[in-house]
Amino acid sequence: MDGTLILVTLIVLVALVFDYINGFHDAANSVATIVATRVLTPFQAVLWAAFFNFLAAIPLLFWDEAGVAKTVGKGMVKIELVTEYVILAGLLGAIAWNLFTWFYGIPSSSSHALIGGYAGAAMMKVVMTQGASHIMEAIVVQGWITTMTFIVVAPMLGLVLGYVLMIGIYWGFRHSSPQKMDHWFRRLQLVSSGLFSYSHGSNDAQKTIGIITSVLVTAGYLDGFHVKWWVVMAAFSAIALGTMSGGWRIVHTMGGRLTRLKPRGGFCAETAGAIAILFPTYLKIPVSTTHVITGAIAGVGSIHRLKAVRWGLATNILWAWILTLPMSAAVGALSFLAIYAITGKV
Repeated sequence: MDGTLILVTLIVLVALVFDYINGFHDAANSVATIVATRVLTPFQAVLWAAFFNFLAAIPLLFWDEAGVAKTVGKGMVKIELVTEYVILAGLLGAIAWNLFTWFYGIPSSSSHALIGGYAGAAMMKVVMTQGASHIMEAIVVQGWITTMTFIVVAPMLGLVLGYVLMIGIYWGFRHSSPQKMDHWFRRLQLVSSGLFSYSHGSNDAQKTIGIITSVLVTAGYLDGFHVKWWVVMAAFSAIALGTMSGGWRIVHTMGGRLTRLKPRGGFCAETAGAIAILFPTYLKIPVSTTHVITGAIAGVGSIHRLKAVRWGLATNILWAWILTLPMSAAVGALSFLAIYAITGKV
């Protein structure tokens, strides 16, 4: 078998492993609220979330241009500088950070771990081939400006939408008892949870699609950045299977420790989160579902009083967000050095 084909196959498999880990790491985002409100059991919730994760593949197969995939694949790092080894090192950096944060129950961003690892590996490649003074030439500045902007915008949008939806529901049901409200919203939360899981799949799976397509372009198997149907099916299958595996350490943090939720609050958090993800997905911008749902939950919790949200825990989560990009980039760079030491190739 051709050596390039073996390497590309290995990288595709590693990318799908990342996608699987992304699924169980971010399963908490999809199911935490519906588990916390006891609308579904954990087992039922992950099956429900996995189904809607996979359902999000349908638009990409028929009419969507996979804009997020293109942004991740060639809009963050200059693809002409990318090699198979850069992509492999970036994936290893993202996987390492994801596993570290999952083990400690930290709801960090798989999306930003992938972007950070990819960029770190590319920057190390440029340092080794062109010198440290050229390090910033590895990245697409505009892509990073947009992504960094949405690190702030996406969770704030989730927070504001969650708060506004709660106000609307309390006003609309002002003559109803809490028991009657929860009776209806326990059913409506099935819809909102499914919508959030759909939005999660539509944005997050595209990031892996972008990475796999990049390695196919780099290796010469594609003459342009065209997403193949089998790449879509493989990526969505991996993330759905990962979601089915669950991520209960992070579910505990997101669903119970950040604030206390009732079905009406869970509905608002999930609906707000879904809107705050689908909007940037439409704009072809990769965002963090972790950031968005955390903001939405905080917005819902603060409707009663600010102290209803454990802001100390939220601060710890914020630090995890801040550290994700540089830490995953550092691991990606170190992974690239390790690969160079073993293979002698860049």
